[in-house]
Amino acid sequence: MRPLGARVLVVDDEPAILRTLRTSLRAHGFDVDTAETAAEALERYDRVRPDVVLLDLNLPGKDGFAVIRSIRGRGPTPIIVLSARSGEHDKVTALDLGADDYVSKPFASGELLARLRAALRRLAGPEGDDGVFSAGALRVDLQRREVTVSGETVRLTPTEYDLLKALVRHPDRVLTDRMLLREVWGDEFTSESHYLHVYVARLRKKIEHGAGPRMLVTEPGVGYRLVVADGGGSERH
Repeated sequence: MRPLGARVLVVDDEPAILRTLRTSLRAHGFDVDTAETAAEALERYDRVRPDVVLLDLNLPGKDGFAVIRSIRGRGPTPIIVLSARSGEHDKVTALDLGADDYVSKPFASGELLARLRAALRRLAGPEGDDGVFSAGALRVDLQRREVTVSGETVRLTPTEYDLLKALVRHPDRVLTDRMLLREVWGDEFTSESHYLHVYVARLRKKIEHGAGPRMLVTEPGVGYRLVVADGGGSERH
């Protein structure tokens, strides 16, 4: 992970937004490249190989959805969508195509920086099933299939564990209902959202403490996110 000096490609057709993000991100130690069209974005992507892409959906010519498809055909670079198109359909489509996160305009600079750092953490973390994930009171040993909260063993059903594992492997990333259903239940269950909602509720009861979900949170109309405290709250060994 390179939080300082990480290269960010910002794609937006509004010069004022490009100037603002370029200034803000550079002030926080990022290297910044910019593009105003889909064609320019892909040319810059191939040339500089950024660590993270910030992408608007409304672009001249091909839209941002086409850019997501093209980048996903090239590699796993994290993509954070920045868009005024805040409808649930646009969010779900972008995430299902392979975007890692979605931030609606207007946005606070602090929120964007937190999302960038989370994307870089995911980029740095191993994706295999070995190792240990920990965040706050939650600890998941992926090799032994052991889950503890505050040192106490948590008994999960096989489906509950598979759901938690899917979330743990993508911390801080929004996972749509369709993505989770496909990974845990299989392609034939991608329209059965009620399965997912039932198991999320059961999983929350076992891993959350206090009133209301603080770690396994709902992104309304889109899916779920396993929230990890910013600034190094998660570890993988």
